[in-house]
Amino acid sequence: MITVTGIGPGETSLLLNRVLEEINQSDIVIGSSRQLEIVPESFQGEKKVLPKKLSELEIFLTSNMEKRIVVLASGEPLLYGIGNWMTAKFDKQNVRIIPGISSMQYMFSQLKLSMNDTFFTSSHGKEPNYDVILLLPKVALVTDSKIGPYQLAEEIKKRGLKRTIFIGENLSYPEERIRKFNESNVPDEAFNMNVVVLLDEG
Repeated sequence: MITVTGIGPGETSLLLNRVLEEINQSDIVIGSSRQLEIVPESFQGEKKVLPKKLSELEIFLTSNMEKRIVVLASGEPLLYGIGNWMTAKFDKQNVRIIPGISSMQYMFSQLKLSMNDTFFTSSHGKEPNYDVILLLPKVALVTDSKIGPYQLAEEIKKRGLKRTIFIGENLSYPEERIRKFNESNVPDEAFNMNVVVLLDEG
């Protein structure tokens, strides 16, 4: 049985108790080096670093189905997370999902901003449909180094639009930083592990 557990945006205090229970009862825990840091020292099973290629992960999971395996997912597994890949690759009877607090949820709580009627999307490894998302009053995105906050702001300017832009970096970590911009003053710089919220306040 494979259990995909959301471990929250990063801070261990945001972990659900159920996640720790699943880890402690498992034979193998798989995650990135950073994710594996949340595994308690008392854990008696095997810790395995997530392979770089998902094809390698698929082979490993397929050959170890008789064991209890936990796969760690940052944030919420089914919100642009590995849970989507898992449920597509394996029989759903063999996969359980334990939800977690997403970085987007955390961002909205820090902003004290309602999540109602928000469109959630991502630019990780893909280009958003700007013509769609920029018709909407409230959009949240997780972004990457190729299409990040600056590129979003440039697309907003191209269309002659106005937006309030909140950028949250390293959310829940000690170096957390949340800043407010508009489409004209987003700096052309690298933003670390970030969530962007676009608001049409006009």
